[in-house]
Amino acid sequence: MDIFSIAEQDRIVQAISVAEGKTSGEIRLVVERKLKHKAAIEAAVKYFRKLDMHKTILKNGVLIYIAVDDHEFAIIGDTAIHDRVGEDFWGATQEEMVSFFRQDMLVDGLIAGIQQIGEQLQYFFPRKADDINELPDDIYYGEN
Repeated sequence: MDIFSIAEQDRIVQAISVAEGKTSGEIRLVVERKLKHKAAIEAAVKYFRKLDMHKTILKNGVLIYIAVDDHEFAIIGDTAIHDRVGEDFWGATQEEMVSFFRQDMLVDGLIAGIQQIGEQLQYFFPRKADDINELPDDIYYGEN
């Protein structure tokens, strides 16, 4: 997909790697051009399961879904992280990301969201010596 340049992809993947380097949590980014569901949250739930994020040991995976052309996105977290941060955190993270998106700074917005998510994951699920990276850090490009 030609949504991000190689340099932009590298920046995003690096942000995910840095965030995950401080936590046992897992962060995934799913990118599509167009929304195939009624709402971005529905797409996020679909990909959360498709990418086996519900199978992480500590139930602390977070997925960011974005449909670029439709200007829609959603963030969802597995039960263990959601129970700790609550709805306010997800809304605040989305607002931070939107502040960049409105300035046509898609990559910076995604990175800001990844960093905020990483900080919360680090706080509640700090990395331990025996932690393993359960899921890839790359960008997952959806069905279109």
